[in-house]
Amino acid sequence: MNAQIRIAESNDMAQVLRLITELAVYEKEPDAVEITVDDLIAYGTGEDRDFTCFIAERDGDILGIALVYFRFSTWKGRTVHLEDLIVREQYRGQGIGMALYTEVINYTYSLGLKRVEWVVLDWNTNAVDFYKRSGAIVMQEWNTVQMDTQAMKQFLVSKGKID
Repeated sequence: MNAQIRIAESNDMAQVLRLITELAVYEKEPDAVEITVDDLIAYGTGEDRDFTCFIAERDGDILGIALVYFRFSTWKGRTVHLEDLIVREQYRGQGIGMALYTEVINYTYSLGLKRVEWVVLDWNTNAVDFYKRSGAIVMQEWNTVQMDTQAMKQFLVSKGKID
């Protein structure tokens, strides 16, 4: 693999944002990224960070990232959510994704947590196969549910909570 895995620092976040944007394009959502480098620095660095971003780096170039944060399960307690695992296209197939994935699993396990979870698009068969080969269970009967700002506003207006 020939890359170092470490936790991202403030000066890494411009490259992290570039990878997030690359993923959005790959997932056919090129205009969906609203987060900024300043947001990544504010929420992803320091003692009270909201997320941890592992990076795979070679010669100052970030080749991939794995971004995780804590969740709480009423069944399992504190868990880790893997938000994104991204490897730049030209570096795929070199073990970088597996190294980042292994780091996330090790991080979760070393904290004594009972679950790590994530979402994968059903059409991303390479990722689905990658996860299945690792022993992960891809739960096809569950649907991801989201509500964007406009939908939240419409709902709250309909309930008389806001004007």
